[in-house]
Amino acid sequence: MKSVAVVLAGMVTLFSACNTGTNDASKEEAVGNETPGKPVETRPQDAGYKPAFAGQFRAPGVQTTTPYEARVITDKLAKPWGIAAMPDGRFLITEKAGTMRIVSADGQVSDKIAGVPAVVDKGQGGLLGVTLDPDFGSNRTVYWTFTEQQAGGNLNLTAVAKGVLSADGRRLDNVRVIYRATPAYEGDKHYGSRLAFDKAGNLYVTTADRYEPERRKHAQDVTSSLGKVLRLTKEGQPAPGGPFAGQSGAKAEIYSMGHRNIQSIDFHPQTGALWIAEMGPQGGDELNAVEPGKNYGWPVITYGIEYNDDKIGNAITQKEGLEQPVYFWDPVLSPSGMTFYRSNAIPEWQNNLFIGGLNSHHIARLVLDGRWVVGEERLVADQQQRFRAVTEGTDGALYAITDEGRLYRIGKK
Repeated sequence: MKSVAVVLAGMVTLFSACNTGTNDASKEEAVGNETPGKPVETRPQDAGYKPAFAGQFRAPGVQTTTPYEARVITDKLAKPWGIAAMPDGRFLITEKAGTMRIVSADGQVSDKIAGVPAVVDKGQGGLLGVTLDPDFGSNRTVYWTFTEQQAGGNLNLTAVAKGVLSADGRRLDNVRVIYRATPAYEGDKHYGSRLAFDKAGNLYVTTADRYEPERRKHAQDVTSSLGKVLRLTKEGQPAPGGPFAGQSGAKAEIYSMGHRNIQSIDFHPQTGALWIAEMGPQGGDELNAVEPGKNYGWPVITYGIEYNDDKIGNAITQKEGLEQPVYFWDPVLSPSGMTFYRSNAIPEWQNNLFIGGLNSHHIARLVLDGRWVVGEERLVADQQQRFRAVTEGTDGALYAITDEGRLYRIGKK
């Protein structure tokens, strides 16, 4: 195993530009001992839209003062996509081509786990998100999403499966698909595919709009699973009390709508509120605090533009009845898996949000004051990796996987 150690402590020059200037006293108090400075993003915008309110865009830069380090635990993974921390300190990791493995905290990578159903490993499709049952310690149940081939041509969709991990971690038993996000389409883009459980034991699954311009309408269609946050039971049925239950023709499992491509989801450790980050087009990546029944606007409103620089729709960023993002990025972060930091190992990180960035090649640390972003920092930016997902380990460190096959440990020195 090749080992790479990167020390990112104290006054790291990489982030020195983030530690100048001041902001108002209330925001200084909100970020503890850190003094907010200039935003970490200095490049010109791609889309160029103005924020709807102060603090929605380019928050003051902050810098972690606790000495910490990032090191590569292993670089032997093959396009890892999802990661879940196991109670024993190991990690269950999905690899996009269709394999699932267990990796120990010292970097030992298991053989592939048997029993994973076939996936469509094409474009953005493959074996995707993974999470553990809240009662994993007693039932060994695992949930994951994957791109599933459908009958008839090249149709495929995002499917949710569950299975029981054997005691020796070598196989999955009683595997079955519990939900399919319809309609199915040809193509290989925009599957969403993160999962998370709330305290009541409901399973939340994110989907996407399947990319093509004519398919974006599904994000605004309550008869479609696409472009949504879904709330399911452990058996894949609509969880009781859904905001669209009883509405004629609507899917009762829909929790929120108007999303483009959500690859980030977690619950705030104190408030229990649901947060997501979703990929916009060119510009317009969003952070949203999700409430049941709300419409987050895609593609009617957006802070992004097409990849060919054309405007999207009527080129508006606000409309009555549609929710504003808490925060947006332009140029994009390309947000993938994220986690709130729950440990007190690094006290200044507590309740902060950490989001893996793909095209941006860093992990974004966001400091929140209630539902507002009051500070932003870039971690491990010098590594030039596509950070696909980040989670918290049982030891209070952050663990991040990259498209290039690495698993990082980022923790106190």
